[in-house]
Amino acid sequence: MIRCLCTILYFFCILNLTGVSLDFQVKEKMHYNNAQEVKEVVSEHVSGEMSEYGDVPKKIALTFDDGPNVACTGRLLDGLKKRNVRATFFVIGKNAKKNPKLTKRIYEEGHMIGNHTYTHIDMSKVSEGKAGKELKKTSRTVHAITGEYPQYMRPPYGVCSQKLEESLDMILVRWTIDPLDWKTENTNEIVKKVVTKAEENDIILLHDCYKSSVDAALKIIDILQKKGYEFVTVDELFLD
Repeated sequence: MIRCLCTILYFFCILNLTGVSLDFQVKEKMHYNNAQEVKEVVSEHVSGEMSEYGDVPKKIALTFDDGPNVACTGRLLDGLKKRNVRATFFVIGKNAKKNPKLTKRIYEEGHMIGNHTYTHIDMSKVSEGKAGKELKKTSRTVHAITGEYPQYMRPPYGVCSQKLEESLDMILVRWTIDPLDWKTENTNEIVKKVVTKAEENDIILLHDCYKSSVDAALKIIDILQKKGYEFVTVDELFLD
């Protein structure tokens, strides 16, 4: 079990869509070539731990960046509730402060809230001190609204310095599927890019600030649920 938990921590800290090798030290240094390799390692451990209990649904996580957004997040939450799905929202601190009711609703409806900095700053282009302040300000904002501090974070653009990454007191989460939904308003194109690639234990990146992304997310859920997938929050994906 300890070995499994260590592998989980490795996954969150090195998961990388671009395929660039990263590393994180818990007990010993481990290296992976890309996100797919990490996912396979985690899947092996999780499947092994659970196989004795019989068949279980294939788990997958939907994550949303850059909200909450007054025009889109509420409708997304309505759709998630209707489908009995929980997701992970990496909120921007200033947006959470601007929309406290939406932020609280995300939390109260069972979704996970993660930290996405306060102003969507590129953490690779600022000092570690400034990046740290952005994260702390967002965590305090979320705590003031929900009573909970975020335990997970996603750096904007998926990048931050190795030194900062190692100093974080939160678990860093990237993704395995990115349909680049912010580049297109074509809902069907977004859906196709996700469902044709989706596999067990994937982390899907979307944004809850575009109507097309919300429409796509709900279609993705409907399609993948029919294929036997269970949507869970990021922490549930590996810590169940």
